[in-house]
Amino acid sequence: MFKNSQLETVKTWLVNPAHAAMPLHARVQRAIRQLILDGVLAAGKPLPPSRGLAKSLGVSRDTVETAYVQLHADGFIERRVGSGSFVAEVSDFRTRQRRIKREGVTLKPESFLSKRGQAMYAGGGVHEMLHPHCFAPGVPETRNFPLALWERLGRQVLKEIGHDALLHGDPQGTEPLRRVIADYVNLERGARATADRVLILTSSQQAMTLCANVLFDAGERIFIEDPVYHGARRAFDAAGIDLIPVRVDGQGIAVEPVLQEQRNVKAVFLMPSHQFPTGATLALERRLALIDWAAERKAWIIEDDYDSEFHYAGKPMACVQGLDPHERTIYIGTFTKSLFPGLRIGYAVLPPQLVKPMTIARTLLDGHTASLPQLTLARFIEGGHFGAYVRMMRNIYAQRLELLTRLVRSHLADFVEPRIPTGGLQMPCILTCDIAENSVIEAAQRAGIALTGLSSLHVMGNVKNGFLMGFAAYTPQELESGVKKLAAIFHGLRRH
Repeated sequence: MFKNSQLETVKTWLVNPAHAAMPLHARVQRAIRQLILDGVLAAGKPLPPSRGLAKSLGVSRDTVETAYVQLHADGFIERRVGSGSFVAEVSDFRTRQRRIKREGVTLKPESFLSKRGQAMYAGGGVHEMLHPHCFAPGVPETRNFPLALWERLGRQVLKEIGHDALLHGDPQGTEPLRRVIADYVNLERGARATADRVLILTSSQQAMTLCANVLFDAGERIFIEDPVYHGARRAFDAAGIDLIPVRVDGQGIAVEPVLQEQRNVKAVFLMPSHQFPTGATLALERRLALIDWAAERKAWIIEDDYDSEFHYAGKPMACVQGLDPHERTIYIGTFTKSLFPGLRIGYAVLPPQLVKPMTIARTLLDGHTASLPQLTLARFIEGGHFGAYVRMMRNIYAQRLELLTRLVRSHLADFVEPRIPTGGLQMPCILTCDIAENSVIEAAQRAGIALTGLSSLHVMGNVKNGFLMGFAAYTPQELESGVKKLAAIFHGLRRH
C-alpha cells in the first residue's frame, strides 16, 4: 500500500486547479508516474490494488484501472497475473534525476544559446505591452475603433472569397492591400511606390529583422540614431551588426559624422518623421545629404515611418523614400499605431532589386500574413474609413498631448521639463531635479506606472536623464490620475 505521504501527493494532483482540464484517470496516472520518476516509488514496489486505491482517493475503480493500464503501456509498471501491479525498473533515469537535483544544475541561457540568440535574449522582451500601465509609450487608443464596421467588412470578404481565405496566401501580400498601401503612401507621404514593390509583413519589427539578416553579414556596420528605438537596436544587435551611434539634435540625426566616416558603412537607420524618443523631424537638407551619401557609397537608407499619421503641427514632411531618385531607401510602415496592435500588419516599400530576395527571406520566417485581415484592411482603407479614423484620432491625441503638457507643468514642475513633440504618441520629459532616473522608474513601476527611461535608449554617454510618457491610449481622467500619482512618487523620493 502507499504511505500516507504518497497517498496525499496523489490526492493533491486530483484537486490542483492547474490539472482541472485533465480527466480523473489522467490525474491519477500522472501523479503515480511522477512518484516513480522522482524515485519515491522504488523499482519492484507493489502498487495498491485498484479497488483499495479507488476507495482511498474517492474515485471509481474504473478510473484507477484506466490509470494503471496507461502506466503499464508506458512502461512505468508491470502487471503480473494473480500478483498485482509493481513499479518497473527505470532506475537509470531516476539516478540521473537524483544526481541533477543533488548537484543543483541550473543552466544559464548563455550556456546553450548561439551568439545571435544571446543578443536577442539580452535585448529583453515587450511583455509590458500585453497589459500596458499608464504612460506606456507607443500604445494607441483602441476603445474608439469601429469594431462593428470592421466586422461587417470582414463578413463581406468571407462571403465573396469563401474557403479561399483559409488557404496559404501570397507571401508578398494580397494584391488589393498592396495596391491601396501604395496609393496611400504616394498621396499622404509623397512616396514613390507601386503595388509590386510593397511587401506585407506582420510588423515594422519584422521588417527591420529582415533588413538586418538579408542586407548585412555579421560584423558589418550601420549608422543608427542616438538615442535610438530599442526595437531597431535589438534587431541589428541580434544579427551581429556593428552599430555606429550618431547624435540627434532638434533637426534629427547629425549628418557630418556620416559624411566624414572613412570606414565602409552599409546603411543608416532613420526615423525622420518623428524620431524616437526625441520627436525631432529630420531637416530637408539633411535628408538630401543622406540620399546623396547612400547613392555614392552604394549604401542603404532604412526609413522607419512608424507613426507619421499623427503629426499635430501641419502636414508631415515628405518621406525620404519619395525624395530618393537612386532607389537606395527601404520605407517601413505599420498599422500598429494608426489602428490597433492586434492587427499585426506592417509593410515595406522596397527598391525593385530587393523585392524578390526579401519576399523569399520572409517565407523562412513565417510564410505569409493571413489573407482575411489583409483583405478587410484593404476595404477599410479603400472605403475612406482609414482616413476618417486617423483624422479623428489625430484630434484626440493632440488634445491629450496638450492636457498632459498642462498637467506635467502644473504637478511636476519641480522635477521635470517636458519636451513637447510635434507628433507621435509619447512625450519626453527631462529630469531637472537631483533624483536618479532609475529610482523614478522603479518607484513608478511599483505603483503601476510604466515609464521608459531615456538613458536606456542611448548608446553613447553624456545623456540627459528622464523618461517617456505615453499619452495616446489614456483618457483625460486617466492622464490626470497618473500624473498626480507620479507627483506623489516624486515627493516621496525627495523626502527619502
